[in-house]
Amino acid sequence: MNRSEFHRGLKGGIVIALSSAPFAVLFGAVAADNGLSVAEAALMSATVYAGASQLVGIELFGHHVAPWLVILSVFAVNFRHILYSAALAKYIGHFTPVQKFFTFFLLTDPQFAESVKTGEAGKTVSFTWYIAFGMAVYFPWLFFSIVGVYFGKMIGDPKTFAIDVLLPIYFLGLVMGFRRKPGFYPTVIASAFGSVLGYHFVGSPWHVSIGAAVGVLVAALLPLQSTPVPVTAASEVES
Repeated sequence: MNRSEFHRGLKGGIVIALSSAPFAVLFGAVAADNGLSVAEAALMSATVYAGASQLVGIELFGHHVAPWLVILSVFAVNFRHILYSAALAKYIGHFTPVQKFFTFFLLTDPQFAESVKTGEAGKTVSFTWYIAFGMAVYFPWLFFSIVGVYFGKMIGDPKTFAIDVLLPIYFLGLVMGFRRKPGFYPTVIASAFGSVLGYHFVGSPWHVSIGAAVGVLVAALLPLQSTPVPVTAASEVES
């Protein structure tokens, strides 16, 4: 095990864990409000491990929606992970099948963003770094979910403390991290319009997948732009 890679992963993951802690507490509070026990909320965080879809699912549970509709709604919210895994595939081709299993289980929005940034910088996405980063986010998520169940009733209405806007701000920060990539603004604008229209005409949570699909379509139609090849020591020697 490469200790420097492990420590680098832990360092990056802890920062994400602290920033995502309010979401985990919010989920725990919503879960408790909808009648879930500590064990049930912890099990959902441990197995589903997807903040946005956990909140959607728990709200639907509370409204006694049919199970198939809950599953379909969670799939709609998590559809972006199919795109994430496809984009990440070229950077983890050296992983074993077992390593890929854990890789995709721990695949979250910040994990994807950091992995792509590492790969695009010409660096190797090592499994040691990836697993350390992922576990540093995973276990705190479980812990703060349980904290939310215990102390959720003390929070009351999340809107009072503006906790309900943390998730959109969090995703906006991730999106803006890619603002220097070619075609960023047309893709984001199209995705935003698609999501708004989807929310108006179809409803939640389908607007998430509709917005993503519109963004992907616009990105596919945009002309390809050549990206400069990073200069490495090896290339300098060869030249």
